[in-house]
Amino acid sequence: MTEYSEKFEKMKIAGNLAARTLDMLTEYIKEGISTDYIDKLGYEFIRDNGGYSAPLYYRGFTKSLCSSLNHVVCHGIPSTERILREGDALNIDITAIKENYYGDTSRMFCIGKTPIKVNNLIKVTYESMMRAIKILKPGIKLGDIGFEIQSHVEKNGFSVVRDFCGHGISNVFHEPPNILHYGKRNTGIELKPGMTFTIEPMINTGKFHTKILNDGWTAVTKDKSISAQFEHTLGITENGYEIFTESDKGYSKPPYF
Repeated sequence: MTEYSEKFEKMKIAGNLAARTLDMLTEYIKEGISTDYIDKLGYEFIRDNGGYSAPLYYRGFTKSLCSSLNHVVCHGIPSTERILREGDALNIDITAIKENYYGDTSRMFCIGKTPIKVNNLIKVTYESMMRAIKILKPGIKLGDIGFEIQSHVEKNGFSVVRDFCGHGISNVFHEPPNILHYGKRNTGIELKPGMTFTIEPMINTGKFHTKILNDGWTAVTKDKSISAQFEHTLGITENGYEIFTESDKGYSKPPYF
């Protein structure tokens, strides 16, 4: 037992609920349904499994999850008016609270047949997250995480969003440190056992610049290029890492079936 064992166990419970919510939603995410319908399904699943949706009423956010389509980078608000269509690329971001701890995760979904460049964007975004996760252990620096993501992304001709980042998380939704998805090796604070945070790179087919729409939440690419994101919550162990939000069904990136 370590001094953080209890925290990790509780975060695994919350993280598993968030991941199972995405697993459940996968079969429903298809052409013709609204992002509001996805929101209702997610809310009910988390509620029925003894949890609570963290985004609901967080700083005035009115929905239970974020649904970010195409050129929306993050924090897209589910709507009855937004119906999924062939060729859409959708990110669903879920944060579940259970036993006062948080599990935060997101995945991309392709609606029907998406363009080859979008498919490649999604693939590279997922790869960049996993490349960063696989280097995690005590002693490495936060800049190493950003470098791993940025170098892989830019080598493949895409850009890393600068305006949003990963974050510390435990029994608080957002806490230090900020986890930048770009950076230089051997810079920033050193990772230590017991640290818990998210890695959630947002990657664009065009330039990295973003802007916030008038609703105060929805972040979009300034050049209207497509954006993709994946996210895991994880913890640093004595000799590596543990992911709290892995799919029970093995769903990692599209195609899921």
